[in-house]
Amino acid sequence: MSTRDIAGEIRAYVVAEYLAGEDTSDLTGDYALIESGVIDSLGLIRLISHLTETYQVSFDDIEFGPDNFRSLDAIVALVQTHSVVPVQ
Repeated sequence: MSTRDIAGEIRAYVVAEYLAGEDTSDLTGDYALIESGVIDSLGLIRLISHLTETYQVSFDDIEFGPDNFRSLDAIVALVQTHSVVPVQ
């Protein structure tokens, strides 16, 4: 799966789960998901669950910090780091 595919899937998930019915034109790769309130602590748990199920990745406790989930770009990079299949 390419980086673009992963980014598109994660963006679609965020839009469907956290922004349904809202204008998502500002949701770029570097948009501050946590700072803006798009994703809260419960939303972060749901997102992590989605990532582990969809991409068969697991994360260390230390990686649950907000820096790794601050933006779509950061989330994609985290998934790529833990992917068992090379991302192109």
